[in-house]
Amino acid sequence: MKNILITGANGLIGTSLLPLLAEEYHVFAITSQKNTQNTKNITFISIDLSKEWNTAVLPKNIDSVIHLAQSAYFRDFPEKTQEVFAVNTGSTLKLLHYAQQIGVKKFIYASSGGVYGNGEQHFSEDSPLAPSGDLGFYLSTKLCSEILVESFTKFFDIITLRFFFVYGKNQKRSMLIPRLVDSVKEGKKITLQGQNGIKINPIYVDDAVICIKNAVNLQGTHKINVAGKEVLSLRQIVETIEIAIDKKAIFEIQNQEAKNLVANIEKMENLLYKTTYIFSKTINELI
Repeated sequence: MKNILITGANGLIGTSLLPLLAEEYHVFAITSQKNTQNTKNITFISIDLSKEWNTAVLPKNIDSVIHLAQSAYFRDFPEKTQEVFAVNTGSTLKLLHYAQQIGVKKFIYASSGGVYGNGEQHFSEDSPLAPSGDLGFYLSTKLCSEILVESFTKFFDIITLRFFFVYGKNQKRSMLIPRLVDSVKEGKKITLQGQNGIKINPIYVDDAVICIKNAVNLQGTHKINVAGKEVLSLRQIVETIEIAIDKKAIFEIQNQEAKNLVANIEKMENLLYKTTYIFSKTINELI
């Protein structure tokens, strides 16, 4: 049985991915939580990636690393810059050195579709990235890690997955979709850029984790967008929420061009997986 090391094991994606991976692999799961009980084929390792830590505590026989961890303080600039950098970039470099030293075969890095910036087009993996000065600190740390990861391609396969608006059960309420749900429930104004707001193609977490699992067996080095098949405006998303909770939303229209962020998912569908879930059938998990 092959061994996989995964970070961010207690996050939205990690908690759904662990049992899926454990069906075929032994998983060493790095989590910020303490006293987590091991289960069949899952060994938990408690590490706070925002603090000083040493890779010596990690197992020496690992076939693949899946680096999902990201700082929860993405909005707290400049107060939490050191913590954001430590988790998003510092831990990436440590794990890359660790992977090279023990002979890992594959390194999967979870980046963000936000590195493209925004625009009318559907962003493909070879689209130009946003100028670094426009990204903001959080996305700059993600892009910085992408660059670091690329430097290690001569040692192992690198698969960079650029995620677009993953959502699902038990997601933090500060994230986009849960925040919209709560705004409708609580009668808070929802701001739209233009009449319909931005367009995105969010992906349900169960689809996202299958993409990651399939990436473990993908040969070669790749950058791949991970997003849903439905392109939805913010208004369409909120209208679906309205139906689910039987309450009308309050919109505030801004007279400005919508800053869309939509992924071209052709490469994902060819190399990893064709998503099956649709937004209207999954939103109840966040109500």
